[in-house]
Amino acid sequence: MATRLKCNDTIPERDAHIIIKGDGTGCSIKSNSATTPGDMTERGCTYAGCRGVVGGPVKDAIQLSHGPIGCAFYSWGYRPHVADTDFHMKYTFVSDMDESNVVFGGEKKLLQSVIEAAAEFPDAKGVFVYNTCTAALIGDDGKDVAKMAQEEIGKPVVFFACEGFRGVSQSQGHHVGNETIFRNLVGSVEPEEDYAYSINILGDYNIKNDIKTFEPLFQALGLKIITRFTGNVSVDELKIMHKAKLNVIHCTRSATYIADMMKDKYGTPSISVTLWGIANMSKALRETAAFFGLEKEAERVIKTEVAKVQPKIDHFKKRLAGKKVIIYQGGPRAWHWPELLEELGMEVIGAATTFGHHDDYEKIYSKVGDGTLIMDNPNVPELEEILRTYKPDIFIAGNKEKYLAYKLGVPFLNGHTYETGPYAGFSGMVNFARDLDKALSAPVWKLVRDQARPSPVSTLDLEEDVA
Repeated sequence: MATRLKCNDTIPERDAHIIIKGDGTGCSIKSNSATTPGDMTERGCTYAGCRGVVGGPVKDAIQLSHGPIGCAFYSWGYRPHVADTDFHMKYTFVSDMDESNVVFGGEKKLLQSVIEAAAEFPDAKGVFVYNTCTAALIGDDGKDVAKMAQEEIGKPVVFFACEGFRGVSQSQGHHVGNETIFRNLVGSVEPEEDYAYSINILGDYNIKNDIKTFEPLFQALGLKIITRFTGNVSVDELKIMHKAKLNVIHCTRSATYIADMMKDKYGTPSISVTLWGIANMSKALRETAAFFGLEKEAERVIKTEVAKVQPKIDHFKKRLAGKKVIIYQGGPRAWHWPELLEELGMEVIGAATTFGHHDDYEKIYSKVGDGTLIMDNPNVPELEEILRTYKPDIFIAGNKEKYLAYKLGVPFLNGHTYETGPYAGFSGMVNFARDLDKALSAPVWKLVRDQARPSPVSTLDLEEDVA
């Protein structure tokens, strides 16, 4: 059932993007469509999804944006993709297109930028070139430049056609990133090692070192992890990821594309898992182990690890039980996390994503109770109205939304790049529960609520004043 927020009286098109579960019409929400003019969207662009999410975490590639300086600065270091080197986060590279390049073309400047960067950082294993709107609109042939640059420097130069205006959100950038890496790198090396018990972890970007919570668990089963796509991964590891016997997909919105391409070309099967939460992490280990006939090893690991964290989880559950939550995340976490919150005795009363597709919303719909508000691509006026109307005990969202929550006196948890983290795996669940408790228990909220600004004037009030 679509619903109308007061702030959307002038943009009725937004009604189709907001539903409440329980009216019998099913998950009829509109999603993955162009943003309505006049809607102050929170979305990022295709470039953001490719550079910021998929390609950016590769730790030993020169990350070079072909465009104005602003695009490079926007994408630099805003996601904590932890790795065993800080090269990808310490430096950013850009061709720095200016007005003269827009008039006369920027291809020569791009070629020079790649050659100079490679010479300055000879240990880098390759160069990733990301196209931006400016370069695409003037018709620069970055793909051809990348070929010339590759011959010049003797290393892979991978060109991503990820100009921001493509697609309707950053989700298109995930697709471009997957396809480009697969086409240019995967399968380019054929190692001779034994990979009989090997997997890839797809769709994990090592936010706040998430992999340290779950990689040892898979290794304890006797499995070798070849490639992480793309958290703490090297260019050389991407080249051999086709040798894995199984792809384990964590983020289905950003990494299913490469799993499907590997299935088509190499016959590599895949499973979709969730690596957040006790039940989900246990299920992921069991399903992965079953593929290799390692069920006994999985049960041993699960029993041992759960015993370590369960007392701590029980402690926080007593403090968190009954609290109401609204989740607003980029994509799959809005359907990954209701189960985590349920394990802690909490209730999700609203869930939204920035760039979710219909299958994401179907999963959200199946995991929340009747009366839950479900939204696609909410904007700030909508979020403010929802927080005032639904009055959640805590709001889980990203970096851009925290200040709104603070101003309204609503306890907030950063689910995008985490508060402290890591949040994945068994031990990460303890961190997640601890950070929720810290946010809810902070004494500052009583002081903030007492001084929070009053509700904005409603549409009805405005009409009465005009009359």
